[in-house]
Amino acid sequence: MIHHHGTPVTPREMLYRMRGCNFCVAMSDPRDLDVALAIGQIVMGDSGAFTAFLNGASVNWDAYFAWLRPWLRPPHWAVAPDVIGGDVNVQRDALRLWPFPRRLAGAVWHIHLPLDYLRELANEWPRVCFGSSGALWQLGTDAWRARLDRAWNILGAMHDPPPVHILRAMYHASEGPWPFASADSVNVARNFKCMERDPAQMAREIDGRNPPASAWVQRPEQRDMLCSFGTK
Repeated sequence: MIHHHGTPVTPREMLYRMRGCNFCVAMSDPRDLDVALAIGQIVMGDSGAFTAFLNGASVNWDAYFAWLRPWLRPPHWAVAPDVIGGDVNVQRDALRLWPFPRRLAGAVWHIHLPLDYLRELANEWPRVCFGSSGALWQLGTDAWRARLDRAWNILGAMHDPPPVHILRAMYHASEGPWPFASADSVNVARNFKCMERDPAQMAREIDGRNPPASAWVQRPEQRDMLCSFGTK
């Protein structure tokens, strides 16, 4: 699994110690972009939609696309437009704004939205991102885990499912059992100082943890936990 370490990492010399890592850079705080591109492997671009949502703001998509345009090319990729709290039609409208090839994007499925929408994205986009949302915003709860099991039962039954990224849930993705292709977290950037750790060493330890299985094995579904979020 590819681990995208969130930025900014300060002071700058600490970021340079993470040479060779994969990074996540958000437009809401892009100060580390040039260095991440210079020393990293894969850079994931993020619109900052989650930060905007927390602040009661909205994302300027034209500004996001202008920010991506100079550097968005393989192996780098970016999260496609999404609207936290929006229904399926709002998400579809946002995705239509994406101006670049789809191979450079990850389309977001907010996990409280219908599973039929996950099927739609998995059939139409080369990468899907899971976002914890709605009543399932809290990571690691029984309901959250049951929802991921149900989603992976759908993806695992597909002939050729796309790679799946999970947003802001690197620890849970690494522990499994879900075979995520990638994940992101700001764990290192936020915690290396208070833990008095070398950020490069922290990143190496995280990068050394992968889900226990590379293929999904169908799991029983705990429907009593899922009825509140719909079955489609």
